[in-house]
Amino acid sequence: MAGRECYHCKQWVEEGEAHNCWTTTESALTQDLSEDLRDAWERLRDTAAAFGEQRIYASHNSIMFSRKSCYFFVRPKKSFLEVCVFLGRTVKSPQVRRVDRASTSKVVHVIQVRHRDEVEAPITDWLQEAYDHSGAAARAGATAGVTKKTKTARKRAKSKGKSSKRR
Repeated sequence: MAGRECYHCKQWVEEGEAHNCWTTTESALTQDLSEDLRDAWERLRDTAAAFGEQRIYASHNSIMFSRKSCYFFVRPKKSFLEVCVFLGRTVKSPQVRRVDRASTSKVVHVIQVRHRDEVEAPITDWLQEAYDHSGAAARAGATAGVTKKTKTARKRAKSKGKSSKRR
């Protein structure tokens, strides 16, 4: 039997068989979780889904939650769920393990969740804030384009007025 071992996932792939280990699903990422972690995952997902319209999808080793852009994601690990929340400010709290600047307007907060009971305030408040911030950032980006065009149009009109005065 001819075939190969995938260098990435170490799975044996028969010759001619289609293989894409980058394509994954929520259930594939959560299938090996302990009962406590599965309960915590379900509570996290249900809490976030209740916020409103969004896209929830698996990407490589993470489960992403996004509106126009990702506002938080979960990386299932063996002994905890790594929850990365994008906020517009820095939060100092015992639950937050690490804080990094993700962009000029976003700060990512890394939180480890080990049990269903941990998925409550303030973590759920931060998720709601991230959801709201992602919607506000998307609206600000849309209006920024309009403002930019208006300023450009004003500059053109102003420069046309100057050039016509010179003649």
